[in-house]
Order: sequence, then structure tokens, then C-alpha cells
Amino acid sequence: MEQTQQHEIPRVPKRILTSLLSSVSAGVVPRAGAPYIAIGRRDEISALLSDLEAVNEGGGSMRFLIGRYGSGKSFLMQLIRGYALERDFLTADADLSPERRLYGSGGSGVATYRELMKNLASKSSPDGGALPKILARWIAGLQNDIVQSGIAADDVRFDTELSRRVLEALREMEFLVGGFDFARVVTAYYHAFAGGDDDRRSACLRWLRGEYSTKTEARHDLGFSVSVIIDDENWYDFLKLWAALARTMGYRGLVVFIDECVNLYKISHRVSRENNYEKILSMFNDTLQGRAPGLALVLGGTPQFLEDTRRGLFSYEALRSRLCDSRFALEGFKNLIGPVIRLRRLSDDELFALISRVTKLYAQNYGQTPRITEEQMVQFLQICLDRAGADSMITPREMLRDYMTVLNILMQNPDASFADVVGSAVTLKTEADEEESGEVPADTPTPQKFTIDDIEF
Repeated sequence: MEQTQQHEIPRVPKRILTSLLSSVSAGVVPRAGAPYIAIGRRDEISALLSDLEAVNEGGGSMRFLIGRYGSGKSFLMQLIRGYALERDFLTADADLSPERRLYGSGGSGVATYRELMKNLASKSSPDGGALPKILARWIAGLQNDIVQSGIAADDVRFDTELSRRVLEALREMEFLVGGFDFARVVTAYYHAFAGGDDDRRSACLRWLRGEYSTKTEARHDLGFSVSVIIDDENWYDFLKLWAALARTMGYRGLVVFIDECVNLYKISHRVSRENNYEKILSMFNDTLQGRAPGLALVLGGTPQFLEDTRRGLFSYEALRSRLCDSRFALEGFKNLIGPVIRLRRLSDDELFALISRVTKLYAQNYGQTPRITEEQMVQFLQICLDRAGADSMITPREMLRDYMTVLNILMQNPDASFADVVGSAVTLKTEADEEESGEVPADTPTPQKFTIDDIEF
């Protein structure tokens, strides 16, 4: 216990801290500041970081994060996203929805690509919108290399050498699917950038972001014809091209996070749903067979999305045979090397450490110590665990939302005590449960309690 009291959290920037606590209070995954409340998940984080090392070596990877709503899938994705940016990877993330799918007609497939490009991030642009910045950084890096080689910027040979290096860097991509047009548009962007042609540069960015609906429109704006535009059918091929270009630019690779995959499970039309699963199979085969160098894919979904044999991934035999547990993967044994990572429930100790960490961040944000003791934190956690089914079903999201409510009420109502707030909430909950069931139990068993001395830190 003394060790915990001595451990102080670092000072968090006010902008990040305010956003972090607001997100936690609303049950929303924080986009910034996730490491400050990262408790547990050490093994899962290590497994995903090992994927980054494989991508850094030129390989590819694909993982499925599976867990209930509120179990921490999206949080873990944002955490790994931050680690990837710190390690000089490019990242892109998107949530699937009825309008954004992996495969679909009417623009629902390319809509996912556009969202990924909008959220493209680098270490210097962690909030997204990094596409023009990474292209500008790449060109500036080539210019610096030329100057260091002994050719001055005002030398007549400078532009010729720069063009040669750009073409040389893009030559390998011409042999990939869509690579010729991709390299041509990137080259056109370079020339527009160097010549100060903002209209041409904007047109190139639109093409690279998949915003053209017809080749005629693209040809009119670009000033040259292209054989393809990024659409529902080929957007994943261009994702692989971005991964290759990222490594050419000096980044370690591209890490793509696709969350809310349960929306694929909700597709009612069987053929449409299976087409999306076919796209997942294509991604899985590409990354694990070495056909997507420098690309890491992380997909998040619920157990139903994975295991439902009627509508989930297991309904598609090719995916079921690849993703189902081995007969030797018995419960109680850990295996985080396979493609599926199932998020376990945080232990009681980890849940207590989490609310303890949030309490310190709350004090730092508001400049006052919350009126709650460690024993009362234990009491709050015990109340959460006493709920029916909480032993296996409790999630960090719902627990933190309730806890932030308690802290907010205590701060805004100086006359209210912890017992007043928590006791009234428990009474209301009990009465509601009894009214719903229509009966009052004659003898309510006393749940097993634990104290602060039982917590392991």
C-alpha cells in the first residue's frame, strides 16, 4: 500500500486532461491521453507491439480485438495508435457504420477509405489530416539530401536531381495493383508543389483521398488521364500502396485501425454481408502471406461478430477455419500469438488501480483533492461487483462513468457525503430491481466483501 501512495502520476497538460476526463465521464474513448489511464492489458499491448516490430521489418500483420461493449477494445486501439505514432509509424483509423463498410456499392466501401485518409496521422500530426504534411515532409527530405550531396538549391542541376529521386522512389510501386496511376499522381503532386500550382496540388490530393466519382472529372482537374480512380472495388489495394509509400518516405509502416466491425454483423442482406467477409479474408491472406509489406490491420468487434455461426465471421467457413480456437486452446491458458485477441475482464486489483488513477487525475484537473478515501473507493468497487453478473460482465466504461458521477456530485455538493450519494443510488437500484421482478426476497444473502488490505498493487 505504501508503494502505491508514493507513486505519483506525471503532470498532464491541461488540454489533454480536460478532454480525457470529459471522455471518461461520457463513456467515450479518449483520442488523446489514453496512456494516463492505461491499467492492465500488459500482455495484449506487448502482443500488438510485437506486430509493429514485424511491420518495421517489412512484414504485415492482422489482429482481431474481440470484447463486449465497453470492455476496452476502442481504448486499446487508441493506446496502440499512440505507441505507433511515437515509433514513427503512420496510422489511420475509422469506425464502420451503415454508411461505411469494407465492401459495398453506392460508395459505402470507398467511404471507409476516405475516413481513413481523413484520419491519417503521423508523429508530427497526431490528430489526423496528415496527408499533405507527410508529402511535403518527404519532398523537403529529398531536397535536404540533395543539398548535403553537394548540389546547391540554386544550382541548375537541383530540380533535375530532385525529379530523378522522386521517380526512382516511386518506380517500384508501378508494378503493384493501381501503382502506375498512384505513382503518376504523386509525381504530379510533387511538380505542383514545386511549381506553386495550388489547383493541381488540390486535385492530386482529392484523387489520393478517393474523392472523385468519375475518371472524367479526375482527368479534367488533374490535366492528364488516369486509368482508375479509387472506388468501392479497389480501395484496399491503395491502402497497400500507402503502406509501401510510407516506408519509401522513411516511416516504419502504416497501421490501420477499423473499429465497430459489429456493423458488418448487423447487415441483414446475406450476400452483402458475405462480400464484406470476403474482403476481410482477402486482407487476412495478404497480410499473413507477405503480400502487404509494411501494413498492420487491427479490427475491433464483439464476440457475436466473431462467433455467431449464422451471421458472424464464423458463418463464413474460410474465416472460421482460420480464426476459431484450436481444440488445445483450453480455458485458462493464454495465447496472444494467434490472430484473435479476446479481452478478458480486468481483475479487481486492476479496477481499483483504475479508479485510484482517475481520482488523482481528477484532483490534478480541478486543483482539489476529491472527498473520497481509499476505503470508500474499495466500497464503491464492491458495490459495482455486487451487481448480478458483474463478476464476469462488468466493464471499465460503465464503472468509470458511475465513478465520475460520484466524484462530480461530491465536488458540486459540499454538504453531501459519500454515503449519501452511494447509499441513495444503491437504494434506488434495489427498489427498481425488486419492482421489476415483482417480489422482495425474504432473505438477501450478504455478498463477500473485501477491504483495502486485500488489494494487491
